[in-house]
Amino acid sequence: MSFVADIATKRDGGRLSRAAIARFVRGATDGGLPPEQLAAMLMAICIRGMDDDETSDLVAEMLHSGETWRLGDAAPGVVDKHSTGGVGDTVSLVLAPMLAAIGVPVAMMAGRGLGHSQGTLDKLAAIPGFDCERSRDEALELVEHCGAAIIAQTADVAPADRTLYALRDVTGTVPSLPLIVGSIMSKKLALGAGALVLDVKAGTGAFMKTTADAVRLGTSLRAAARAIGVACEALVTDMGEPLGAALGTACEVRAALEVLSGGGDARLRELSLRLSEEAAVLVGRDRGEARRELEAVLANGRALATWETIVRAHGGDPAPDRLARPRRRVEVAAAGAGFVAAVDGEALGWIAVDLGAGRRTRDEELAHGSGLVVRARIGDHIESGQPLADVLVGEREVDPEAIAARVRAAFTLGDESVEPRPLVLGTVDDLTAPD
Repeated sequence: MSFVADIATKRDGGRLSRAAIARFVRGATDGGLPPEQLAAMLMAICIRGMDDDETSDLVAEMLHSGETWRLGDAAPGVVDKHSTGGVGDTVSLVLAPMLAAIGVPVAMMAGRGLGHSQGTLDKLAAIPGFDCERSRDEALELVEHCGAAIIAQTADVAPADRTLYALRDVTGTVPSLPLIVGSIMSKKLALGAGALVLDVKAGTGAFMKTTADAVRLGTSLRAAARAIGVACEALVTDMGEPLGAALGTACEVRAALEVLSGGGDARLRELSLRLSEEAAVLVGRDRGEARRELEAVLANGRALATWETIVRAHGGDPAPDRLARPRRRVEVAAAGAGFVAAVDGEALGWIAVDLGAGRRTRDEELAHGSGLVVRARIGDHIESGQPLADVLVGEREVDPEAIAARVRAAFTLGDESVEPRPLVLGTVDDLTAPD
């Protein structure tokens, strides 16, 4: 059967056989299928979906398209963390040094930005010299030396995902549950940490817009991990507005440093603590004791010192003044008064991408000094002329007036006060998805 026929099967709503999925993954791995056919299948899957068996087959084929590291066998107690993507989400840069500072080792295989979200690798690329290209042995050495390894996906780990991930980013096929599960779990299961905490986003700035969809995704991700013996928990968290105030690369590193220094954005700090606490529990720590230790290392400077050790171990320069800064900072003021009733996080994410914090084509260079700083939150009362956000203009050429108009359009003002949703909505077991 030809791959064109496989595409047509899924296009028309049919079910893909394991053999068809194997052809798809093998073609992405060895270059046997051209990008236009891979993109066509991605679009067909995004529109038509996959059932549980198809999704399971996709994870298995992608996982076994390359090496499996199983770091947990060599470094018992090592934990991994993954976010399904949002805006202003700088948790990984806070969580890794916090956990390492309390003696819980961390290994994360991070990714570039995807769609409107900014990726951990892109943020780390804003740090001069930071090198995420590491082998399995080097990752284990980092864990041993500094307590954390944050690495890029190698050419030999889930190689099918490297091709498909890049294509999804530029073909509008990011928000697909089976494609998300295949991408995340092929990397996470290949890395093979002993425990995995999942941050599944729900809201305007997330790929899953509703809590029900986030629960379905989190349940599927967790089941895939637990099926092969990885301790895993999935939390559903609010992405109805940006998590932290900063959206970008260098500006998000600065936001992480503020939290690691004992201050920073309250929402970013709280979610970093909660996910770190959950990770510690997965490897046998007492919840209350873990929380106290995590809060202590933020207060006493150990988390920040551990961050600096991690950065140096990865070849980077931790000096904050080495981070890129914007060429211009443009304040965007509200055109009227009212309470902030809604914030379109996805719209703000795309603005950050267009400013230079993300890629509009596969190989576009980032502008590390660019981004946004959000200055108004849901529930805040805003007077006319009061700032909603600051636009950070970097090296990429943009129209500041057009950008400012898009920023204003992302904020909805109303006459009555609105209470924001809880930051952590619960675990997937706490939340019941409707039929």
